Amino acid sequence: MSSPTRRSRGSRAAGLLWPLFAACLWAAVVGYKPVVIVHGLFDSSADFRNLLRFINQSHPGTNVTVIDLFDRSASLQPMWKQVEGFKAAIYPIMQNAAGGVHFICYSQGGLICRGILSTLSDHNVQSFISLSSPQAGQYGDTDYLKYLFPQFVKSNLYHLCYTAIGQRISICNYWNDPHHRDLYVNSSDYLALLNSERANPNSTEWKKNFLKIQKLVLIGGPDDGVITPWQSSQFGFYDNNETVVEMQQQDVFLRDIFGLKTLAARGDLILCSVPGIQHVYWHSNETQCLSDAASSCLRVQNHCPARLTMQ
Repeated sequence: MSSPTRRSRGSRAAGLLWPLFAACLWAAVVGYKPVVIVHGLFDSSADFRNLLRFINQSHPGTNVTVIDLFDRSASLQPMWKQVEGFKAAIYPIMQNAAGGVHFICYSQGGLICRGILSTLSDHNVQSFISLSSPQAGQYGDTDYLKYLFPQFVKSNLYHLCYTAIGQRISICNYWNDPHHRDLYVNSSDYLALLNSERANPNSTEWKKNFLKIQKLVLIGGPDDGVITPWQSSQFGFYDNNETVVEMQQQDVFLRDIFGLKTLAARGDLILCSVPGIQHVYWHSNETQCLSDAASSCLRVQNHCPARLTMQ
């Protein structure tokens, strides 16, 4: 079994140099595939102006679409409702892109994109870049939590989230309380189903659909300050002692429930850990951080050597 590809700045695999170079040269000749961006909680398409401009400047000719749906407070609507809405908006873009498209999905948007990739049998997404997304769930006393649920803290939010009313709120659809695992599994209408952590008659089909992607790039960092634990952005999560268990030791990976182990064995799972970036700046800060992250991700998706610090 191969482990997920981890790269460090400046490191290169000599055996891959020429294939990578050839792929990059081919991409430069025929042009870049369209890029679809899905925003996160309380965001809107306008928040991605800097990222959009950077992509256009550094990769001229790339068709980039930031989906303008479920903006601001509407992003609190149930996750499956958002999946269906984004899917309907993105599908025509896919149909008009014979060579496929790339996904860049930020924060909550990363989980929405997983829902799309799992349930859409004829998608043509080549690379899925998950940008600081709580892929394994969320469990933390963050400013977002205090704003949304001022009467709750992380230890008692399950009283709301794991109810029929709570499951009408997007963040509760992926709230993963490690101290109430049974309640999470039996109550989560979204993440527990997406992970097939409870009986899911569609699990085989969803895994097949998800594995149609050619690259999965998981980006996160220890200074994020919102995604908790930050390793959730790379499918790590807490055990019942709130000790982080990395992705490679998680049941969903070991049992290859929805394809992570297969992607790793194919060499198509890339973990990017970037320190020094707070959650709201992953896509909006016009600094070297934005430059490194966006440029490297685009290079990864076109199979070019990446500059981003990758463990």
